[in-house]
Amino acid sequence: MTAENEINGWVLYDGACGFCSWWIPFWGDLLAKKGFKIEPLQTKWVKERTGFTEEELTKDIRILFEDNTIVSGADAYLYIFRHIWWTWPIGFFFSLPGLKNLFWMAYRVFNRNRFLVSRVCKMKPIIPEKQD
Repeated sequence: MTAENEINGWVLYDGACGFCSWWIPFWGDLLAKKGFKIEPLQTKWVKERTGFTEEELTKDIRILFEDNTIVSGADAYLYIFRHIWWTWPIGFFFSLPGLKNLFWMAYRVFNRNRFLVSRVCKMKPIIPEKQD
């Protein structure tokens, strides 16, 4: 349990993705209890602090810690899973060799198709997609 107002870091998600814009804020209260704020990756301070290019920025979900350490992709989910008592077994299980690779493969498939899932499920992003 973290002390009131103690910030361990931020869970950063793609605000242009409808699924991400729904899924991460849905867990916002629980993440806050663990010392994490949530923020879209497209937020100006996030871009500046991480130094990611526009192309890299929204490639994966990320956890940005106070010390500027970044955990990305499936590893971000596994980190959070291992720090919540009722998801700890999932985090432990999928952190094992071999199973971690399987978890990463599933994450990559979903990540590549998240905009399709968002459209099919009619999940609106908080940041509109760019109109080219």
